[in-house]
Parts: sequence; structure tokens; C-alpha cells
Amino acid sequence: MLRKDGALASLFDSRLAGLVHASALAEPGVRFRHERFLISRLATGAVMMAGLPPYLVWRGVPSGIEALAIASLFLPLVAAVILSRTGSLWIAHALSSLGLTGIVVCLAALTGGASSAAAIWLVAVPLEAMISGSRRATIAASVIAVLGAFAVALSGYLPVGSLALAWPNAVVMPVFAVTAIGHIAAQAMEHMRREGEWRARMQDNEARDRLLLSAIDDLVTWHDANGRVLEASGSAARFVGAEASRLRGHGLLDRVHIGDRPALLQAISDVAAHGMPATVPFRLHLDAPRADGSRTIYAEMRAHRIESGLAGANGSTVVAVTRDVSEHRRHAQELDRARAEAERADEVKTHFLATVSHELRTPLNAIIGFSDVLSGEGAVSLSPERSREYAGIIAQSGRHLLDVVNTLLDISRIRGGHFDFQPEPVDVEALIRSCCDLMRLKADASGIALVSAPVPAGCALVADARACRQMLINLISNAVKFTPRGGRVEVMVRRGGAYLDVVVSDNGIGITEADLPRLGDPFFQAGGGYGRSHEGTGLGLSVVRGLAGLHGGAVSVESAPGKGTAVTVTLPLDCSRAKAAAKAGRNGVNGAAAEPAQPAPIRTSVRGAVVPEPAPEPIRLPVGLFDPAPVSTIPPMRRAS
Repeated sequence: MLRKDGALASLFDSRLAGLVHASALAEPGVRFRHERFLISRLATGAVMMAGLPPYLVWRGVPSGIEALAIASLFLPLVAAVILSRTGSLWIAHALSSLGLTGIVVCLAALTGGASSAAAIWLVAVPLEAMISGSRRATIAASVIAVLGAFAVALSGYLPVGSLALAWPNAVVMPVFAVTAIGHIAAQAMEHMRREGEWRARMQDNEARDRLLLSAIDDLVTWHDANGRVLEASGSAARFVGAEASRLRGHGLLDRVHIGDRPALLQAISDVAAHGMPATVPFRLHLDAPRADGSRTIYAEMRAHRIESGLAGANGSTVVAVTRDVSEHRRHAQELDRARAEAERADEVKTHFLATVSHELRTPLNAIIGFSDVLSGEGAVSLSPERSREYAGIIAQSGRHLLDVVNTLLDISRIRGGHFDFQPEPVDVEALIRSCCDLMRLKADASGIALVSAPVPAGCALVADARACRQMLINLISNAVKFTPRGGRVEVMVRRGGAYLDVVVSDNGIGITEADLPRLGDPFFQAGGGYGRSHEGTGLGLSVVRGLAGLHGGAVSVESAPGKGTAVTVTLPLDCSRAKAAAKAGRNGVNGAAAEPAQPAPIRTSVRGAVVPEPAPEPIRLPVGLFDPAPVSTIPPMRRAS
């Protein structure tokens, strides 16, 4: 039986839902009022249609007043049809009120006219319309009830004849009063029941919405036109680390970075004024640190204006969804860095091809040209001295090509982490002396004085001797190459704590300030170009950086045009730890892919530049919006004793 009743109720609800106009289906409250009106009026019409045939059989042809009463009974049914077709609730209520007023006027005409107790029912006309919740329907019903009161006053003059009911007032008054009260009470009880169901449905919807808002990671906030937070979603505890109630008012704005607050307030104000959605990025300070220890995130707010009919009880104007875009920003920065590195790699590749082609073409032309001379018919007429000269040029060009290839291989091995790095005790004094002796012949041929300062005592170095020799030879070779005749190149060693500084300085042509930031980049040559007067691939300092990086050291360059250059290589006294770190990098961590060796950091500065004194810390005056008082670093003055 319960299943049958449930199926019957479901069938009735589906039929009733089909009668509701499409304009009322979107809002639950409007749909509820339409359904309630249709149920009551269709029920009244069904009762009237069931009772009308027996009445006509009993009375016969109805009189004019009876016909008016029957037409008034039909008006609620007509009102239900109009509501279902047009969706205009106030017009339907007006027709229904007109029908009830017509019945009351007819009853008053039959029961004594102006003195009839049926006039009590006129009070039920505006009350019934008021329960519907429509202001226009209530006004229309009140006007109709007032007109009905005038009609009741004139109903005593209608020719009712034998239809008049001579009921005593002692009986008529209680009957009409009780029936009117019962009708209003039934309407009120039905209204309360339906309102309770609708309120329960709305509470369920609100609970579902709160659950949905608390389940998402984004922060949803409702703002007024001035940017104050009126309400915040439950996800505030996870997003900001604070309860939603603490974000109300200026709670959210206080957590926004002070430099981003004007843009945020301007965006919310523009959305409230113009209605166009806006997106604003800002930095947000958290109450509780994230898993990575950060207390500031990059957030992005998307704001929309709320229409006046949907603002709700809090009167909010703007609803905003804020999400954490720190990860997206990090990915974007990584993409920007990758793009910049790719562009730089492409530039380096182009420069490499241009430089290497120039460095290879010049000695190859010499080798081919002089080889053709020595192997041609004119070789018979060449003197032995000239033949030895040509052979020496060929050998020198071949050694230059071999140096270029060896340098490229060294760069490749260093960058790929395959350089054979073997730390061992190194005699620093003997190392410097041997390198200077090796380069002295070239320096003397160029008219340059190559000197080495005494090595301080206690400079015990554990490093790769071959790598240290290569770094020192590259630095001395560069210094000799870019120092004019009559210049001076000096090699010295400094001891500082657990580090050792190897300094190679000269008084040569120097390097411009614009070229200093790019020193150490592969294939970069200061003042380079096809018209340069010095040969080279631009890999010498790059090799030094790579070898110093294998030792865990650093490189600094100080230079200026016309003032020479000083290059300092700083190495730890014990480089065995750097070898262990490099070995771990080659083997990978937990089976991960090995990372290539990183070159040593390089610091550049202008030689002979005057270091400016630090400026005094300025006094930060209040801007009038966020600072409560001036912030000054000047100590308070004290009265002299």
C-alpha cells in the first residue's frame, strides 16, 4: 500500500510539474508558489465540477445570481489554466480573488445584503493573496475586496425573489465566521507546510554548496563594492591557514602583499561598477607555512559581479575565486629560463661555428698552401732555409689545430662530467715555476716581462695537478696574448683560511665593462669579431671555469680598458670532497640520471673603480592607507646633561 501511495504521489508530482510554466522552473521559490496555487485551484475546480451536476438536477435552470455564483466558482479553474500558460502569478491570483469575491457577493445578496455575515469572507481575499508572496497579487486582491465590499452594500437591492435565505443572524454569523477562519487557517497551514519543505530544501542546498566549497582547494569570497570580505568559504583554513571568519572585513586584504593591494582593490571596484569580470594576480602571506616552508604564495583572483536579485542577505556585490598559482608561475619561469637558455645555446652555436671556422680555416689554408709549395715543381728551386721555414709554419699551424681540438674535447669532458679528476698533493711553488718557465719563451718573444711572486709558507694544496697546470697555462697565455710589448704579467698566490687564491694579473689592453658579464661563456671573446688582432677560440677562460668548478672553486675577474686584467682562481686547500660530490653526481642519486658538472661561479668587477659609500637608509613616511605611523630609523634625541 505504501508503494502504491508513493507511486501515486510521484505520478501526481510529475503531472503537476508538467503544468508549471517554463519561466518558473529555474527558481525553486517561484516554482513552489506556482505549484501551490495550481494544487489549491485545481482542487477547488474538481470539487465544484463534482457538485455542480447534482445541484443543477435539484434546482433546474439556475437564476441570474446562481449563474453568477457558478461563474465565480469557475474562475479559479480559469486562473490555473492562465497561470500554466502564461506564468503570470499575479494575474492568476487576481482572477481567483475575483471569483471568491463574486461568491461572497452572491451569498450576501441571498442572506440579507449589507447586513449579511458573508461579508466576513472579504477579509480572506487579500489574506489569501498575501500568503502567496506576490506584492502585485496582494494589491490586486485588496482592490477587488474593496470593490466587493461596495457590491455587498448594494446587493440588498438585487431582485432575489424566492431565492432569499431567511437565516437568523445568530446562526449565519458563526457559520460564515467559522468557515472563513477555517479557510484562512487551512491556507496558512498549507503555506507553512510548503514553506517548511522549501526551507528544508534550501538548507539542504546550502549544506551541499558549503560541502562543495569546502571540498575544493580554491578560496571563494564574497565582497562588497569597497573590497571588504563579507563571507569566505571553508577552504580558507587550507588555503591561508586561518578560519573563514578571520578573513571577513579587511582580514584578506591584510594578508595581501602591500604592493599588490591597490591593484586588488581597483579590480574589485571595477567589477562592482562595470560588471566585467576581471583577473588580478597578487602575492598572499599565509598564517601557516606550506610543506616547503614558504609563507608567501602567488595567487590569482577571478572576480564576477553578483546581480542584485542574487545578492542574498549579506548584500554582497562581487564573488571571487582565488587559486594558488605558485606552481604555474614556477613552471612559467622555468619555461622562460629554458627558452632563454635555448636562445643562448643557439647564439653560442652560431658564434661557435663562426669562430671555429675562422680558427680552422686560417691554419688549414697555411698548411695546404705551404704543402702545395713543398710538394710542387717549385720545391726544387727552394733553398733549405726556406723549406725549413715552410715546414715550421706547417707544424705550427698543425699544433694550433691540435690545441683547438684538445680544448673542445676538454670542454666536452668537463661539461659531461667525464674529466679524469685525480686529487693529489701539489707543490704550488714548483707548479707556478714550471708554468712560468713554459710560457717564458713566448713572453720573451713578445717583449713582455713574466714574473712570479714568492709563494707564502703553508700553501699545501690537494688538487688535480694536470688540471691546475692547464688552468694556470691558460691564464698566463691569455695575459701574454693581450699585453702589448713592454708590458708585465705577474703570477702570485694568496692564502686565506681554507682556500688558496692563484692570481694572474697584467697591465694589458683590459676588457670593457659591457663585456665583463659575458666572460667565461664558451666561444665568447671580448671585443671579438672577424677583424680581431688576436687568434683564439674564446674557450680559455671557459676551460678555467670548468676545471675550477670540478675543484669546488670560484673565479673572479677585475679589469678595465687600458688598466689591465687580474684573474683570481680560488680553490679549496683540500679538493677531495669536491671529487666525492662530482662522483655522486656522475653516478646519480638513488639511481637518478647523472647531472653534468657545473662551471665555477664567476664574479666580475671594474678594475680601479671607486666603491661608493652605502647610502643612508631613507625614512619611510606613511602613505595614509596601510601604515598607522611613520617608520623612522633616526634614534630619538636626548636632552643634554
